[in-house]
Amino acid sequence: MSKKLFFGMIAFIFFNTISFGQTKDEKAVTDAVEQLRVAMVDGNKAMLEKLTDEKLSYGHSGGHIDDKKEFVEKLTNGSSDFVTIDLSEQTISISDKVAIVRHTLNAKTNDGGKPAEVHLKVLLIWQKSKGGWKLLARQAIKITQ
Repeated sequence: MSKKLFFGMIAFIFFNTISFGQTKDEKAVTDAVEQLRVAMVDGNKAMLEKLTDEKLSYGHSGGHIDDKKEFVEKLTNGSSDFVTIDLSEQTISISDKVAIVRHTLNAKTNDGGKPAEVHLKVLLIWQKSKGGWKLLARQAIKITQ
């Protein structure tokens, strides 16, 4: 076997391992998190309702907890307005039909017309149902410098 072919095969295996390293459920949860991020920026009511469980408990870094109705209302009426949301350092752990997601969230906001930035560590709990993965709970804490 030639060196080119050998190193080509090694590169192919390496890159496929990186891109296919997630299980089917981890990929589905990753996709759900991304769909939620986009829906929060866009204020997409239908998508926010689709991705969240009826018993949603959405904890803010300041201590307030929203239920599903309040969470969706705030994002669709402009009182909670994300201009951008960037997620990093994401980890996903799955146990049966429950996924634990942790990430860092950096966002630009325009709540009530007031531009600001938020920097948070976030814990998300997703539950698998017949309709896919639904956000059941979320808790955020402010990142202290």
